[in-house]
Amino acid sequence: MTDRILKDSARIALLAGALLTERFHSEFSVHFKGEARNGETDLVTEVDRASQDLIEREIRARYPGHGILAEEGLDEKGPGDYTWIVDPLDGTTNYVHGFPVFSVSIAVALRGETICGVVFNPVSGEIFQGLKGGGATLNSVPVRVSGTALLGRSLLGTGFPYDIRNTSETNLDHFNRFATRTQGIRRCGSAALDLCMVAAGRLDGFWELNLKPWDMAAGALIVEEAGGKVTDFSGRPLHLEAKQILASNGLIHTRMLEILGGAPGQGEDGH
Repeated sequence: MTDRILKDSARIALLAGALLTERFHSEFSVHFKGEARNGETDLVTEVDRASQDLIEREIRARYPGHGILAEEGLDEKGPGDYTWIVDPLDGTTNYVHGFPVFSVSIAVALRGETICGVVFNPVSGEIFQGLKGGGATLNSVPVRVSGTALLGRSLLGTGFPYDIRNTSETNLDHFNRFATRTQGIRRCGSAALDLCMVAAGRLDGFWELNLKPWDMAAGALIVEEAGGKVTDFSGRPLHLEAKQILASNGLIHTRMLEILGGAPGQGEDGH
């Protein structure tokens, strides 16, 4: 059953990715979520909604008893134990600006535990998949987290909250601390892809605040199945309702936790 769900998740992600690619650089309407205020940047497009509609139709056609939780206002619990967790376009701001970094993220949870996840990058054609207890792959080839053991030699990823102009809860202090202790920090604008970069060993760690379940569910499982570690900022196992996520290759996890907690640690990070 789980293998079939994973295959269907991948097929649906590819269909949604094709839609995103077709509409990329075309004219489409853009709106603010909720009431637009000065400085607000939480965008949604008609393409987000079209992608979600496509994914919802495909799920309902094959799994009518399953629940669906998706970014664009869809939260329906089915009569069964399965819930699909969907981000139809992760990286909407990038998409709106023509910046070619975005993804489709689809995960499936069984009684609250994520059992499979797919993240598709339509621009690169890369599809990441994870199966609980079955490992992680990139375009069907197994992937593994990096072997970087020192924070000073690591490359990290992060993101910033969409309401950074209007909230005091940001990760700018974390960014500053990590910037002086690592080889670099990247901010691609799609948390799902950032997590997959950790799984593939391209990033050694990733942290972010204020994510939603659909931002994290698929990518977090893929990291774990690639041999990595995923927690909240206190080191507790990640819960999809958590407001913080830390994912790493496992080797630098404790050091990242120390810095996220404001602890100076011992010695130099690169030695």
